[in-house]
Amino acid sequence: MPSTLLFYCRPGFENDVRQEWSGRYSEDGRWESGDGYALLHLQQTPPPEALDAANWIFARQVLSVLGQVKLGERDRLSPILALLDTLPAGQRGPWSAAWLEHPDSDAGKPLSGFCRRFTPILEKALGERGLLVDNAKAPRLHLFFTALDQAWIATTDPRHASPWPLGVPRVRMPSEAPSRSTLKLAEAFMTLVPDADDRLKPGMVGVDLGAAPGGWTYQLVARGLKVFAIDNGPMKGNMAIHPHVKHLREDGFRFRPQHPVDWLVCDMVEQPVRIAKLIADWFVQGQTRHAVFNLKLPMKKRWLEIERCFGLIEGALDEAGLRYTLSAKQLYHDREEITCYLALTRSEQARRRRR
Repeated sequence: MPSTLLFYCRPGFENDVRQEWSGRYSEDGRWESGDGYALLHLQQTPPPEALDAANWIFARQVLSVLGQVKLGERDRLSPILALLDTLPAGQRGPWSAAWLEHPDSDAGKPLSGFCRRFTPILEKALGERGLLVDNAKAPRLHLFFTALDQAWIATTDPRHASPWPLGVPRVRMPSEAPSRSTLKLAEAFMTLVPDADDRLKPGMVGVDLGAAPGGWTYQLVARGLKVFAIDNGPMKGNMAIHPHVKHLREDGFRFRPQHPVDWLVCDMVEQPVRIAKLIADWFVQGQTRHAVFNLKLPMKKRWLEIERCFGLIEGALDEAGLRYTLSAKQLYHDREEITCYLALTRSEQARRRRR
């Protein structure tokens, strides 16, 4: 059955969404895009895992399109309700929520005020028709406005979708953090690390490679970890004097801990393949159980570089007989990079403890 998928992404990375799709699936379709989004028109139903936002690196959200609607200048509600009335019974709700969204781009941001004002009007109309229900497992309705007079109407399963509007988590900048890079690691813990509160516990030990001035170190210390901050540059603010931070002026590629640590984080500006080899070596040598790291991507052929780096990591860990999970995302606070989470499985960690 023909279907259309709508992907939200960072402006300028629409073609990377397409390359990622081509790298994952044999069937391709007709693509169209604008700043901050891409549409894929398929001739058949996509595989279920393609609709899970957590499976995508460059896509922040993935939606199943129900239709496109042209809106009047004075009456925008009636065309939306009319389109919903034409949908097959299985697609006509009820929905757990109605989100009005826009591209996260310079052209799309002026639509945010309209979306806020129009949301209660649409919710009231849907509620009167019994199309909104208090059921978190029910599908969620999305109206994606590309202009004041045009919107894509789509839906997603909230159990497999990003829980944030536009697929962008809201992260507050801590006043005591020494740099805005702290927001990347905070977002990574929210987005990539399952059960982060259980995996980041007070008393654990972490290493921050390329730590200066201390933005990522701050995130570890804030969760009660003791941190070895590795960088030839200076730490700043509280991170320069914190009792749980030991600053070592060493090369991040050469440093190794005397004893295995719980966490490794790395935001060094370096060729992605060098970072991939470094992270893989820490795991193969048994020096960490979890890692969050950035891969600074080239301007072109980003997906090919990701495949190269992931192949290197997976090949090294597979050869060592390790069981692990590897995931990645281009976070809202990333730029020309992606953030990755690599961890030994719980069974692998238990096996290591028994040695």
